[in-house]
Amino acid sequence: MAGSDTRATILAAARTSVLRDGFAALSTRKVADEAGVPQSQIHYHFGTREQLVLSVLEAEDASLVARQAALYAGDEPLSAQWARACDYLDDDLDSGYVRILHEMMAAGWSTEVVGERVRRVYDGWTTVLTDAAERASARGIRFGGLTPAEVATLVGAAFVGAEAMILSGTEGPTRPFRDALRAIGRLIAAEEARLAALEAEVGS
Repeated sequence: MAGSDTRATILAAARTSVLRDGFAALSTRKVADEAGVPQSQIHYHFGTREQLVLSVLEAEDASLVARQAALYAGDEPLSAQWARACDYLDDDLDSGYVRILHEMMAAGWSTEVVGERVRRVYDGWTTVLTDAAERASARGIRFGGLTPAEVATLVGAAFVGAEAMILSGTEGPTRPFRDALRAIGRLIAAEEARLAALEAEVGS
């Protein structure tokens, strides 16, 4: 098996193991058995189990951050972009990305190398959200006196919190996290309508 194929096989096995058993129960032995490779190959390609799972996270995160950046850089109204971001949340929950991210966030509380890498991942998402808020602000969208950086911080926290609650199984009729996130889109749409009415008045 070629080196790149071995690496890809190990990453896939690690992903499967984390989604099935969680990070706390993960071992390089289990991943080696899942991948059908000697345990030495894991240490050769990744070093430690932490570096292995972080490689899984980073491989997925790069494409998803690029996806979000492309979404918010488009010409759709911000309310439509927000609706699609909420759709993506469901996709990312189904794919397992959110589970892996939260496993790493929890591990990062006690393992500095994991925590530092997770913070880097979160910084990437925050940059995308800040850029989106700045573009919306430049178009005249008001955020109730919040700066773009504050908007990005609160939006990121809202999604992370909703993800954590959904993963823990606490979503329900009295805690409709997905619906609550989508409801923010109605506030954005109302602000877009206000801005459109103002522009129409000025243009008349």
